[in-house]
Amino acid sequence: MNNATLQPGETAIDTWTIFYTPPGGKKFNGKLTVTNKRLIYRTLYDAGYNPASYHVTFDKEDKDVIYSINKADIARTEVKKSLLSKKVIVTLADGTNHEFNYGAMSVDKLAAAIDS
Repeated sequence: MNNATLQPGETAIDTWTIFYTPPGGKKFNGKLTVTNKRLIYRTLYDAGYNPASYHVTFDKEDKDVIYSINKADIARTEVKKSLLSKKVIVTLADGTNHEFNYGAMSVDKLAAAIDS
């Protein structure tokens, strides 16, 4: 787990070191933990960032930035694969896309964890 605080009744499924591209196009490197209730992404990033979706909560703890997406807000999960890019694109109820890119590594377990 990436030290994110779990909510009551929440259990971690798995954690991946992965690139995250939120709406707006900035790219972050950090750790994504998928739980039974949320996607929790932690990265080192000094400046505050205001997510472009009201479905994403944002907390700043020390120098770490944490993004949290409730699974209930996910409208669709899409897997895109090419030789050097395997990614899961999560579309939220408000239409925003959040991309998790695992490079050449398989995203099948990640997609299954998000969909569970």
